[in-house]
Amino acid sequence: MPVEPLSARWLARIEAALDHTLPAPEQSPSRLHAALRYAALGGGKRLRPQLVYAAGHLRDADETALDSAAVAVELIHAFSLVHDDLPAMDDDDLRRGRATVHVAFDEATAILCGDALQTLAFETLARAPVSAETRVSLILSLSEATGSLGMCGGQQLDMDASGKPWSLPEIETLHRMKTGALIRASVRMGALVGNADAALLQRLDGFADELGLAFQIRDDILDIEADSAALGKTAGKDAAQNKSTYPALLGMAGAKARLAELAEKTKAALGPLDARADGLRAIADFAIARVS
Repeated sequence: MPVEPLSARWLARIEAALDHTLPAPEQSPSRLHAALRYAALGGGKRLRPQLVYAAGHLRDADETALDSAAVAVELIHAFSLVHDDLPAMDDDDLRRGRATVHVAFDEATAILCGDALQTLAFETLARAPVSAETRVSLILSLSEATGSLGMCGGQQLDMDASGKPWSLPEIETLHRMKTGALIRASVRMGALVGNADAALLQRLDGFADELGLAFQIRDDILDIEADSAALGKTAGKDAAQNKSTYPALLGMAGAKARLAELAEKTKAALGPLDARADGLRAIADFAIARVS
């Protein structure tokens, strides 16, 4: 099947699955449940869930089983954005073209919203319609990507980096943790649902590692080149907070050259795979060339 119909199907699946998984807004505590739905159903590229489906597609995985992994990773992503926007962290008022959760509701509700999204993600995996062994592997993959050696640790490094000169290797480590870890988990979880063997998992891990870093470099570039309306979030915050980014360290030309190098590496990682990997190829192309 061509990539476009597959992508449309996967986008429809994730929206329906998220809606089904999240508590109804009228269910008590209704304010918290309204915040959960506001955070998770408020648009976005759904890049990580699509990576789950695309990796599972390589092995003809059951899409109902993939739904659980796709929902879980998107709930973790949503939780990270809610907490990232808080006054104690990035202190942002705009996300996906709308007020951030702590602005639309209040700061305490936003904290609880992030907490509840995270726990719902792991509850969803615990109920996934897969073997017990696969369920444990999924939970392990997502928990490792989320914790202090993954996304949360990367956020701490990001805060530590503000206003300080960091080296390129240090910034790359930050990016691989804050952004790359969850992208890697997305690909791995889809492959695990498809019962991928060790060789394929290793190849896909390599692909995802390069894609995660490329995605964040593209974010660094867009923070300078795009405006807030196009981004759906506040542009220029990296420079305002004096963060060490790829453009700051390498210049814009150097950052774009590094991005192009990573784009070639993602293609090489998938090179030996057949047309069933075209979904992953298309997602990588989009992530690296996106304008928002």
